[in-house]
Amino acid sequence: MIDKTDITGLILAGGRGSRMGGIDKGLQNYQGMPMAMHALLRLAPQVGQAMVNANRNLGAYEAMGVPVWPDNLPDFAGPLAGLAVGLERCETPYLATVPCDCPRFPLDLVERLAGELARQDADIAMAATLQNGQLRTQPVFCLMKTSLLPSLLAFLQSGQRKIDAWTAMHRCVEVRFDDAAAFAGANTLAELQQLP
Repeated sequence: MIDKTDITGLILAGGRGSRMGGIDKGLQNYQGMPMAMHALLRLAPQVGQAMVNANRNLGAYEAMGVPVWPDNLPDFAGPLAGLAVGLERCETPYLATVPCDCPRFPLDLVERLAGELARQDADIAMAATLQNGQLRTQPVFCLMKTSLLPSLLAFLQSGQRKIDAWTAMHRCVEVRFDDAAAFAGANTLAELQQLP
């Protein structure tokens, strides 16, 4: 069993927000506070410590009371760049990640990912939901061993950026969550307004 004190949580808020017109998604208001704060308040009790990956408005994220780390790669290189900086800064054996634009993910997310990762001796555990009758992974909702850092850095240095291509190189386990709506995110302002 993996103890939560052995897990660092990372909020991925380093994206360009292009589908939202270039605005910082994590700082968009949802029910009276920034979406990233909702994510942090849900993630923090599930892990030993938390941090944020952001590439702009760093002061606003720092005001949330956790360390904030920008990508080491230029030009908003995608979620793998955020994972890389999280793994580099992580001082625990495991890193759990969630995106900043999904304020309602399950309160037992990390516990369930950790249980399956340990049970199946996997490197990465990813959430999966049933969508249109098919099980679909949610790769940014994951728990991984921090020992994967060299693999991820080599992958990024080769110019690759696809999260599915990198995770496929490792022992992965999919953890099914029945409430697909809990993983609903807001990629556009219209989607943000439609979140329950």
